[in-house]
Amino acid sequence: MFMGEFQHNIDTKGRIIIPSKFRDGLGHSFVLTRGIDHCLFAYPMDEWKILEEKLKKLPVTKKDARAFTRFFFSGAVECEIDKQGRINVPSPLRKYANLDKECIVIGVSNRIELWARDAWTDYVEESEESFAEIAENMMDFDI
Repeated sequence: MFMGEFQHNIDTKGRIIIPSKFRDGLGHSFVLTRGIDHCLFAYPMDEWKILEEKLKKLPVTKKDARAFTRFFFSGAVECEIDKQGRINVPSPLRKYANLDKECIVIGVSNRIELWARDAWTDYVEESEESFAEIAENMMDFDI
């Protein structure tokens, strides 16, 4: 399980350090793709395969299913962690998530997320204001 929040910089070549706490869980090779809310999602291969199987079952006749599957898979790349604990984030993914200098890497249960620092700060501030309402809505999911 991934959890925690870490700040790291992305360099001019698009490399970012993956926190050492997350490296073992991700494995040597993992999948990085566009996430929701203009961040990036990183999945260990076993989690990616589970998600892939679920997405394959979506009906191709449904417009939203096609759109989501295209969005998710077209941005996906396999990443490897180098000896310094870094990955290279491809330019299209950096652009999508506005990763240009200061970044936040967070653990979210079965995946990690990469955020531009300012976007993460804004997201947290907005979420804090409505956290009680969000928590109340989660009751529908037996949490």
